[in-house]
Amino acid sequence: MTSRTATARYQGFGKEGKGQLDTQSGVLDATPYSFNTRFGDEKGTNPEELVAAAHAGCFTMALSFALARAGFTDGSLETTAAVKLDPDGDGGFAITRSDLKLVAEVPGISPEQFEKLARGAEANCPVSKLLKAEIGLEFELR
Repeated sequence: MTSRTATARYQGFGKEGKGQLDTQSGVLDATPYSFNTRFGDEKGTNPEELVAAAHAGCFTMALSFALARAGFTDGSLETTAAVKLDPDGDGGFAITRSDLKLVAEVPGISPEQFEKLARGAEANCPVSKLLKAEIGLEFELR
């Protein structure tokens, strides 16, 4: 079983608060996030952007492996994920949709075979499954 971690820290609350994100790999290291990186133009990241990156990367890798299992060895895949954040009616927000847009070059594949493999990758990549998953929460209040 593989486990990966990320840590979020936030100082202050609401629109005035500022946060930092770190990932186990170190690719995010004190990366800023805040209300202004989420809804404004301040430099930094935000949760929706990270979900979009994770979904695009996961789907593309899943399709790459499906194509390799089907005997294809050459080509390219480029996926853009657009995550939609909408008000949830309770004063908060919810990710209501993740749209994947794929541009692919796979010499020798039929459109029907490609569609079958792409749809299978979309349904079965771990992030697609996560977006439909039950969420667990453990917390400690100090």
